[in-house]
Amino acid sequence: MLAGTAIAAGAGIVGAQVATAPVARYEMRAGTTSGFGAGMAGGGGVGSALGMAFGGGGNKAQHELWLDLGSSRAPTGGPAKADHFMPAGAKLGASVALRTPVQGKPGPVEKLGERDFQRPKGRMLIFWGCGEHVGPGQPVVIDFAKIAAGQMPPGLWSTNVPMERYVSPANSRTYGHWPADDGKSVKPESSLIGAHRVAGNYSPDIAFTLTHDFMGALRASSAPQASGSVLMRWNGLPGATGYHASLIGGKQGPGGQMADIVWWSSSATREFGGGLADWLSPATVARLVANRTVLSPQTTMCTVPVEVKRAAPDFMMTSLYAYGPEEAFSYPPKPANSKAPWHLEWSARIRHRSMTGFLMGVPGMESMGQSEQEMQRQTPCPPKKKRGLGGFGGLIGGALGVPTGGNDDGC
Repeated sequence: MLAGTAIAAGAGIVGAQVATAPVARYEMRAGTTSGFGAGMAGGGGVGSALGMAFGGGGNKAQHELWLDLGSSRAPTGGPAKADHFMPAGAKLGASVALRTPVQGKPGPVEKLGERDFQRPKGRMLIFWGCGEHVGPGQPVVIDFAKIAAGQMPPGLWSTNVPMERYVSPANSRTYGHWPADDGKSVKPESSLIGAHRVAGNYSPDIAFTLTHDFMGALRASSAPQASGSVLMRWNGLPGATGYHASLIGGKQGPGGQMADIVWWSSSATREFGGGLADWLSPATVARLVANRTVLSPQTTMCTVPVEVKRAAPDFMMTSLYAYGPEEAFSYPPKPANSKAPWHLEWSARIRHRSMTGFLMGVPGMESMGQSEQEMQRQTPCPPKKKRGLGGFGGLIGGALGVPTGGNDDGC
């Protein structure tokens, strides 16, 4: 069959030409995870699916791969069935089956008052921006008890960085996805480069060739400064379009209960949540770099302000996201005659990212996700220069209540 035509990364399907919606849409999300991102994979329930996506645990960087197929057609000749045929380098066998969810029966509806309600206690303190000290208007303080009473502060979550989901059950007549319960998972040595084909009984055949592989692993370090701030550094990644960081920290109250939760973002303005922890297109990232929501691809350090460390003395769970390239394809090719309608059979895209996470200040946490060979190849920390701006952080795990211990890794 004929392969699809590549589309420039970040470009839309519809130009000046009138184009019909594709019969089928295919989305691949490829990631590299290190630190807690790799080590926390696995478990049961949702964790089981994550385990397959992340390729298991282990003290080395892992890969994750998510596949979604959506179609406007109903399946023919039986139940919905589709397979993604991979290049040999993917190490997933000849193909993986895309599973169509089976709608289950609704569970019992719990009536109000059936469980005792306990009003939550504590506060969330929100900070943002890299530098020795926070800017004006910080922190924004959220009282959990007031939220439970319906008093949500306005403008809390980002509306400028939406989730860019291309395929979902909600926008598809028939939908299939992987990972599924097939026991298969991508490996640290898996490669995506090569020819791919998707075939099923509810979509046209889809074929394309990928030229970008999984991104490299992020390696990070943290060092307390004399001022009370914390300097974080990381390795720049080839193909990265930008970086974003956030952290969740905590301060325990009497009896070991969490009194304050601290949320910090590397954005220069108050931007949290939304698609910042997702796969973003190069075009979106370029816009976010321009308005300083995302750090530039040249940035490799960030100072977490004194006030953030002071507000979260017990633990700071940090993460860093590197957004990567995109490849997009469609079939049939766009007609040369701009007045001719473009009847698309299918479109497909793959986006890349890399992320890492660690407990800031806990010895050895920064090196989680690296193999011994990677550690041996690491160069010493560069000489300390005049402090610059940058970005780092983490929104991995909510309030984990894990107290920090030592200082840092010495960088």
